[in-house]
Amino acid sequence: MGLDALGIAGTGLTLHRKWLDAVADNIANANTATPTSGAAFQARYVVAQEGAGVSGAYVTGIAQGDAEGLLVYEPDNPIADADGYVRRPDIDMAEQMGELIMAQRGYQANAAVIDRAKTSYEAALQIGRN
Repeated sequence: MGLDALGIAGTGLTLHRKWLDAVADNIANANTATPTSGAAFQARYVVAQEGAGVSGAYVTGIAQGDAEGLLVYEPDNPIADADGYVRRPDIDMAEQMGELIMAQRGYQANAAVIDRAKTSYEAALQIGRN
């Protein structure tokens, strides 16, 4: 393993951490109600790309979901309109849980690469000392 392994795994850690942050934000706001006159919470999706001229993967932006959301009949909600509707985000919890698992596993895999590279470098240093 060369030093590239650490750099590539480091970019992977950053990418997967941002992905985890976006998914956590989506899950936390999945039931956020807003007045029908406003926009619904917009789900966040990480846009990633391979590094140009360098190794690794990088976040190039955050795409947002539909601001239209879903109209839900909740006449007891204090922010409901005259017809009893509120606006909720169009977030599929099953999809978000799948995204969460993929991001978590990617983060764990990159952390394992860094751990193994560290162990290899420590072993090489011990050989040099003896």
